[in-house]
This record gives sequence, structure tokens and C-alpha cells, in this order.
Amino acid sequence: MTRRDFFRFATAALSALIGLVVAVPGVAFIVSPLRKRDRHESFETLTRLNQLEVAVPRSFTIIQDRHDAWVKYPREPVGSVWLIRQPDGSDPPVYALTSECPHLGCAVNLAPGGKGFLCPCHTSAFDLEGKPQNRVPPRPMDRLEVEMTKGDDPEVRVKFQRFRTQSEEKIPLV
Repeated sequence: MTRRDFFRFATAALSALIGLVVAVPGVAFIVSPLRKRDRHESFETLTRLNQLEVAVPRSFTIIQDRHDAWVKYPREPVGSVWLIRQPDGSDPPVYALTSECPHLGCAVNLAPGGKGFLCPCHTSAFDLEGKPQNRVPPRPMDRLEVEMTKGDDPEVRVKFQRFRTQSEEKIPLV
């Protein structure tokens, strides 16, 4: 190997090493949001059990941070849920229904008289357990996971999740 060939080889090797040192962190930065599965697997504390009346639905807004690939949004409302307390001795003592209509995603409100839910967009109607009362919605209102802390006045915590609309199956959105 001549001296000139050695310098060509050394220059090419050094250039490749520098390119690799610069490219690896750049590629990792670009690909990292795509590898993360930042689903909100945590429960949100909404209220205490004693603040809920038996069989009286109460709406709560869910406020969370959102991440969309490379953009991080500040805490903002992402949805709401209906909490309904059941009579003492029931299991579970509280259940949660998402306030998004499974028909087209409109906000479900409490019906006049408070004996059910009504979606004002296309007249979807549900009873207090979320079961459809007419043929408009493709499935019942979506139930969410609820956990209670220990103690005399436990906190009611809900795992908020959204589901695909216009589907007979309850399919979570990522």
C-alpha cells in the first residue's frame, strides 16, 4: 500500500466515522416519537365517593397532557365522563360512562328528568346504565375502568379512553 493509498483510505474511514457519529443521534431523534407508546395508562382522580349522590349522574371533565409525535400540548380538556354511584353494597360502588356518543361522537347529555342520557345530534337515547333506548346508536355507551382508593371516603379514579364511533364493537383509539 502506497502512502497516497493509505491517506485515501484513512480519509474515507474518518469521513465515514464522522458521518456515523452525526447520523445516529439524528436518526434516533427522528424515530424516537414513533417508537414511544405514550398512552395514558394512568387513572385520573375525579372526586370522592361521598360527593356523589346515589343514582344521580354527574359529569366530570378529563384534563390531560397530550403528545402528538413530536409536539407536546399543555394540559387541556380531552373529554368528559359520567359517574353514577350505585346503592351501598353494590359492586362496583361507582361506574363511569364516556360522554361521547358511540353513534357519531357527539356529547351525550343528561335527558330531561335525569332518568337517562340523550345525544342531541341524532337523538340517540340511553338509560342510566348506558344501554340504548332506540335503534340509532350502534352499541351501548362505553364503560370505563374505575378504581377506588382505600379509606372511609375513597377517591374515585377513572382510566379515560376514547373508542371508535359507528362501530358495533368497542374498539379503543390509540
